[in-house]
Amino acid sequence: MNEADYENAVATYYDALYAFGFSLAGNEDDACELTQETYCRLLTKGSQLRDPSKVKSWLFTTLYRVFLGWKDRRARLPHFEISSVEGELPVITPEHVDVLRDDAIRDALLELEEHYRTPVMLFYMNDHSYEEIAEILDVPIGTVMSRLSRAKGLLRERLVARAIGVERENKILPFERKSNSAP
Repeated sequence: MNEADYENAVATYYDALYAFGFSLAGNEDDACELTQETYCRLLTKGSQLRDPSKVKSWLFTTLYRVFLGWKDRRARLPHFEISSVEGELPVITPEHVDVLRDDAIRDALLELEEHYRTPVMLFYMNDHSYEEIAEILDVPIGTVMSRLSRAKGLLRERLVARAIGVERENKILPFERKSNSAP
């Protein structure tokens, strides 16, 4: 798909695609996100479209699949209002807040080996499904699932280690007294 075809697809179908996204999501923000993601995928995967005359159905199918992916993710990872689960949350002290820095997760992620980091980025940052990641990386879906699981475990370990390390650095240890008795 060339630039002119892409611009024509945006000009021709944007309003209808947005309206479809709104009808699925029920709010403007998600409708905008769905529409943007669909056009982003057209840019990245539009070359796979064999018949340019079918771009309209491709766009609507893609938007619907993105929506279903979101819906599936929300079912697996439900959103709870904090007030409804306050009793289940751990107590966070000001010291814990100081330990958690914005860069901690990014730094821990960058420390991961590339074959663990890539699936994490594709899944969590780019909302690709396991199947899409398997296709992108040209590995079996089981490998994708295994790498994601291992990467999450490694990230958890590294973040805990960082938190403990920072906590130890900031803690004032008592002065140890030597015994007065002679050896």
